[in-house]
Amino acid sequence: MVGLLDAKDSKAPMAPIFLLLGFLISSLELTADGEVIELYKSNGIGRMRIYEPDQSILNALRGSNIELIIGISNNNLEALTDAAAATNWVEKNVRNYWPEVKFRYIAVGNEVHPNENEAQFVLPAMQNILNATASANFNDRIKVSTAIDTTLLGNSYPPSEGSFSDSASSYINPIIKFLVKNGAPLLANLYPYFSYITNPQAISLPYALFTSQSVVMMDGNHGYRNLFDAMLDSLYSALERAGAPDLQIVVSESGWPSEGGATASIQNAGTYYKNLINHVKGGTPKRPGHAIETYLFAMFDENQKSAATAIERHFGLFLPDKQPKYQISFGNSIFCVGRGIFVSIL
Repeated sequence: MVGLLDAKDSKAPMAPIFLLLGFLISSLELTADGEVIELYKSNGIGRMRIYEPDQSILNALRGSNIELIIGISNNNLEALTDAAAATNWVEKNVRNYWPEVKFRYIAVGNEVHPNENEAQFVLPAMQNILNATASANFNDRIKVSTAIDTTLLGNSYPPSEGSFSDSASSYINPIIKFLVKNGAPLLANLYPYFSYITNPQAISLPYALFTSQSVVMMDGNHGYRNLFDAMLDSLYSALERAGAPDLQIVVSESGWPSEGGATASIQNAGTYYKNLINHVKGGTPKRPGHAIETYLFAMFDENQKSAATAIERHFGLFLPDKQPKYQISFGNSIFCVGRGIFVSIL
């Protein structure tokens, strides 16, 4: 299943790819949200992720059958520690569009770090949003989670020794218990690109791009031929150590830039996306045979992002004029799109 995220339980060996739709695109180049939805549909994209509610996108999604991950921005977490505010949020942004819009997950915060002020608000906001969805009779149809990044790991090598850092454990462990109790997955943003460019002496480019011709690292009985699997299995090991061996991980972001930084090129980015789409159908060495729900960042290049985040302008699979940057076949995948674009593979 392939999906696009407006920028993540598989019983079959087919993986869904999702794209995330970039926020900061020139309005002169990308027109109506309805046209974006049609682009999703014409490419077979069945899921989308947006980082915060957008009335225009939500209205355009009505009747599209595209499943949606809707996010709550970090700067709104504190407000949602108030139960009434959470109820109002669900009423305004979810119930008003249901069932014409098919909500899949509510992502409460994105990459909140334990040392940040917002960290104290994540779990209370998640609980209030869950209570509000239950009161609205959504029951288990919409799962409530949050998205983390791999900086919460204190150890990631080898993958079997993956563990959350001491500073992160007090933050993430209660969230893990919440997810297990409510049958929701953990959303995790994985970027082999950034791991590679920060340590190119120890990590080879083929290992990061899924092009290694043989096993690069043995970890017990598990052989690793790519960095993506190693990063994901490190997270699974950390969850096991946190008492959650069966918690599912949805890869809520992954991508490679086409310019703007070291090894950022059309060739490398196209190679990464193509290989990731094909790879996630089969799982990891630690979790073989289980397709990985994965979201690619992003649907479009974001040409209006600031110079400080210039590299993030170039993660798109499509240009702002909706022309594809790469010759990528999604096959029988289902695509998902969001405000930022991620491709999700399940």
